Amino acid sequence: MFAAYFDCPGGPENLYMKEVMKPNPGEGEVLVKVSASALNRADLLQRRGKYPPPKGASDILGLEAAGSVAGLGPGCSGRWRIGDAVMALLPGGGQAQFVTVPEGLLMPIPKDMTFIQAAAIPEAWLTAFQLLHFVGKVQEGERVLIHAGASGVGMAAIQLVRLAKAIPIVTAGTQEKLEATANAGAAAGFNYKNEDFSEKVLEFTQGSGVDIILDCVGASYWEKNLNCLSTDGRWIIYGLLSGGEIHGDLLARLISKRASIHTSLLRSRDKEASSGYQQCMQCFIPQYKERLVRAFTEEVLPHFSGEASPRLQPLVDSVYPLHAIAEAHRAMEENRNIGKIVIEIPV
Repeated sequence: MFAAYFDCPGGPENLYMKEVMKPNPGEGEVLVKVSASALNRADLLQRRGKYPPPKGASDILGLEAAGSVAGLGPGCSGRWRIGDAVMALLPGGGQAQFVTVPEGLLMPIPKDMTFIQAAAIPEAWLTAFQLLHFVGKVQEGERVLIHAGASGVGMAAIQLVRLAKAIPIVTAGTQEKLEATANAGAAAGFNYKNEDFSEKVLEFTQGSGVDIILDCVGASYWEKNLNCLSTDGRWIIYGLLSGGEIHGDLLARLISKRASIHTSLLRSRDKEASSGYQQCMQCFIPQYKERLVRAFTEEVLPHFSGEASPRLQPLVDSVYPLHAIAEAHRAMEENRNIGKIVIEIPV
């Protein structure tokens, strides 16, 4: 099969389409014929040699995929059948013609949705859902500040905050991106390049600040984040685009507001099992990711269907064929995208 590949860490020019061995599904795994994948910041970091895949995961790029079931490994429960249209959250391997997936990480593709649209859902939407509900415990009426509001995670978070009957506020770097976030449902948006977002947030919230911050930026935002975080607020860090080294009295500022910092990395979540797992299969505790996928499938996925209210919509910025994977990486590195960059996989 063909897959996105690089022989040594470096720039986008190191990427190419390579013929590699087709995987075989193991115990409880499903083989998926991939029609589309999508690009994530983690792919860029992995290409640079700064974010290796978790132990045991494929070293092929791609944290999500959409396609059809092509094979079933031993021990599958019978939930999936050959030909089913599915999408999947992956630790790697999605930017290839085939990928194996634990059956519990598969989701059905909503009716009337294309593979291109479906590929834009798993990583971004599950990340946003996890940050808001599993980590942040968002409540009705709360105010949520979403940095990188026009990114894949940002656009998903805006809609999920609205679904939770909370209030999304965003930052972005261009007027075009702010307009896109407003169209997605953002109550307010501020350009971090030419205005102090913390002052604007306090003005918008009449001085009370926000209850939750979804932060993929890190160090350079810490003072402004704490300035506009409410008393007892939750600051959730899931990326470090500006680095992680902070100079200043972070803890004193944090404790003065009784605020909390949470961190999250979805890709590296491992299987969880009780100490008696080897002796007793009934003692198995489902993987964190499987619990996340199940909750998302039950609570959110129905809202992608045409008759749902409110209706959720994945936002596809652009589509690149697999052989143009290098150009797709350049587009993301230059922050040109609003929403997801999707990679179309050749037949």
